[in-house]
Amino acid sequence: MPFVFSLLVLAFSVVTLIDIITRDEGQVKHLPKLVWMILAILLPIVGGIVWWAAGRVYAERPARAPRMAMPAPVRIVDDRRMDSRTTEQQLADLEREIEADRLRAEIARRKAERGEA
Repeated sequence: MPFVFSLLVLAFSVVTLIDIITRDEGQVKHLPKLVWMILAILLPIVGGIVWWAAGRVYAERPARAPRMAMPAPVRIVDDRRMDSRTTEQQLADLEREIEADRLRAEIARRKAERGEA
């Protein structure tokens, strides 16, 4: 068991030292980097805990929206409109639209032939 504890302390110390070394001076608080490294080497557990708690600057987290006690119920709205016409009525309407479009195109073609704008 002491072997496992020693490995954990060694791993914690190595990670702490790597973090101290890779930080910029502007990301280190309260003491210079060299003092933090000496502290982490001489007092591995205490120095590491103090480094992670007070020695480094953490990145800003984006602001979170405040939580509501209970979310509002979700209403599902069906935007599809029900067509009350029969299939035959719908087909007849489509045929009328096609015929109207054909007549408009014919009128535009004849105006173009005559030179009217």
